[in-house]
Amino acid sequence: MLLYRPFENRLNHALSKHHLYRAQWSIMYYLNNDASVTLVELSHYLGVEKPTVTRTIAKLEEMGYLEPVPTKDKREKRMQLTDTGRKVYQEVRAAIDEFEREILRGISEEEQLEGIRLMSEIRNNLMQGEL
Repeated sequence: MLLYRPFENRLNHALSKHHLYRAQWSIMYYLNNDASVTLVELSHYLGVEKPTVTRTIAKLEEMGYLEPVPTKDKREKRMQLTDTGRKVYQEVRAAIDEFEREILRGISEEEQLEGIRLMSEIRNNLMQGEL
């Protein structure tokens, strides 16, 4: 898609100022909205294999942005943002918000909502094709 590469490049540039990559940001975003999640939930959300999530989680944990949540089931690993992770999330969120304002300039709210609806339909059609 003609939008994908320029979007990814600009997004990664904005994230690099915080020493993050898109996959790491996606996990932080998800955790900020859902408090704590398992690695399996993250792999489903991101659409990637669990080992990929495990490596990304390990890096975020090493950076001090994530920490494990104690659980009764030792086979289940739940993660949450640390205080530092929440602070970094807020800083990055502000940069992402500015990035979104720039790329959506000149597009009405109604048009944006229609675009979201269309992309959701396309995603649903793609997901049905995986069955």
